[in-house]
Amino acid sequence: MTAAEDQHTVSPFATMIVLPIAGLVAVLHCVAATSAEGYWFDEVYMLAIGRHHLDWGSADQPPITPALAALMDAIAPGSVLALRVPVMLATAAAVVVAALIARELGGDRRAQGVTAFAQATGVWVALGGHWLTPYMLEPVQWLLMVWLLVRWIRVRDDRLLLVFGVVAGVAALTKFQVLLLCAVLIAAVAAVGPRELLRRRLLWAGAAVAALLAAPTLLWQHANGWPQLSMGSVVIGEADALYGGRFGVAVQMLLFAGIIGTALMGYGLWRLWREPELREYRFIGVAFVVLFVVFVAAPGRPYYVAGLYAPLAAFGALGLQHRRQTGRRGRGWLVWMAGVSSAALAAAVLVLSVTIIRADAGEQIAGDTAAAYHALPEEQRQHTVVIGQSYIVAAYLDGYSTRFGLPQAYSTNRSYGFFPPPPAEYDTVLYVGSDDDEISSYFAQSRPIADVGDDMQAYLLTGQRRSWEQIWPRMRTLTVG
Repeated sequence: MTAAEDQHTVSPFATMIVLPIAGLVAVLHCVAATSAEGYWFDEVYMLAIGRHHLDWGSADQPPITPALAALMDAIAPGSVLALRVPVMLATAAAVVVAALIARELGGDRRAQGVTAFAQATGVWVALGGHWLTPYMLEPVQWLLMVWLLVRWIRVRDDRLLLVFGVVAGVAALTKFQVLLLCAVLIAAVAAVGPRELLRRRLLWAGAAVAALLAAPTLLWQHANGWPQLSMGSVVIGEADALYGGRFGVAVQMLLFAGIIGTALMGYGLWRLWREPELREYRFIGVAFVVLFVVFVAAPGRPYYVAGLYAPLAAFGALGLQHRRQTGRRGRGWLVWMAGVSSAALAAAVLVLSVTIIRADAGEQIAGDTAAAYHALPEEQRQHTVVIGQSYIVAAYLDGYSTRFGLPQAYSTNRSYGFFPPPPAEYDTVLYVGSDDDEISSYFAQSRPIADVGDDMQAYLLTGQRRSWEQIWPRMRTLTVG
């Protein structure tokens, strides 16, 4: 790289500011991970898939998170802390990459530190940064992709575009939303520049690498009828109940960035539209706005744009830096207040995340089910299958199976419905759910035999009338009843 190729001089990486922030994030999430008394339901779902059904895909998730769960469970069986090590590292790494983005944009040590702090104190990061789920592994991947692009703009090294393709392919094996991100980024670059990027051969070579990496899970989806596409309508249908509809999604999509993060994002977006020297980076703001509109209109999940919070915050932090350099310091106390408030809110949310899991009934569900299962006569148990009404129930049963001596669980809900049905020799069912309406017609007799959790029962069904090969596709559903 020659000096002429460098559009602006970058400051040294703010090691003594950024790494302590990232380290503190890792430590706090480690404390939260060990304080929680059980699994978050989405991570025990990943664990169950990884233990019993690891494949190139599942109905609603690509394979990387279940594979990580299976790996950590093999290293330290039953350890919740070990299970969460990959996501805690990813959460801390996102803080570092956020600062690297600020550095590439010309941010000094303070701007890098502010950007890192904004990433570290995001509400969404605080809530789930220690849960091994696809949506908590995704932000660092998106941030890496943005960093590669902004670095390419500065140094014009096309090898970065090939690496971009590798990261995009890995991200597609983690969560499918990255495919939409890539499409929107390309459209945004075509609309507002830098269009030179689209003429680079290694960009399209990187796209080919990404497609090659993502091919196995896409082929799995094709072979199973593209259940991921059907999940779109499920997500839309759940938006009202979970997030308060489109308005709730829009508000949470902004507030999940945290207090200082949201403020910096707003300032960063304003600067992107206003400052001529940021024209080559304007596509990032366009991509965020487009995705925001799409995910509100659909509606999607509020965390779908979490991977773009830090880049926009970096533009805001860069604006504060320019104000300092030009003597227009403004009301610095507002920034300090926003920072303190953001940290306090993040700490409160982190405590809340531990409380949520403590209040969860997963272990109780598995314990009550195990008691009912082991109370059956041994001869009957040998041909009894345990089925959960929802994938959440089935995942808890699988997650705690070694502790309570439960067999592998089944369900016709979500990804479980696309796994193989029970073997033909299992003609008796211990069914765990709020009711037995969907399955009772396939058996001659059904009767409740035990209470499970706070509001469910274990039903014993005998006298099977149809084979599992006939029952399974008829009961299969992606919606949680």
